[in-house]
Amino acid sequence: MSDKLGTHSQRPLSPHLQIYKPQMTSVLSILHRATGVALAFGTLMLVWLLVAAATSEQAYDQFMAFSGSPLGLFMLFGWTVALYYHMCNGVRHLIWDTGAMMKMKQAKWAGLIVLLATVVLSVVTWFFALTL
Repeated sequence: MSDKLGTHSQRPLSPHLQIYKPQMTSVLSILHRATGVALAFGTLMLVWLLVAAATSEQAYDQFMAFSGSPLGLFMLFGWTVALYYHMCNGVRHLIWDTGAMMKMKQAKWAGLIVLLATVVLSVVTWFFALTL
């Protein structure tokens, strides 16, 4: 890296993603942000449902047809997973706000619990949704 005088600087470069090895806490943080964005877009389906239900039987049937299609089911499943992950990870952040579970080993365990809770809650929700 050259400075204004054309000499080579020995200063270190700013750290970036090619230098850092992904850690569970950083990956879960990125996922938290991504699920927040996914929830915002997924909520548009909820709005579509409410508008369709308030508009007409035909509009409601059209929504139900889409939501029962493979793409619709995939989107609803993804929204469910995003909702549960974002909620569980939000609880983890609230616990951190109290100053608890801040050591690395505890943070990793909390992250694993968040992932496990996300899977269990999503599977249970869809099990009951598909059996009713």
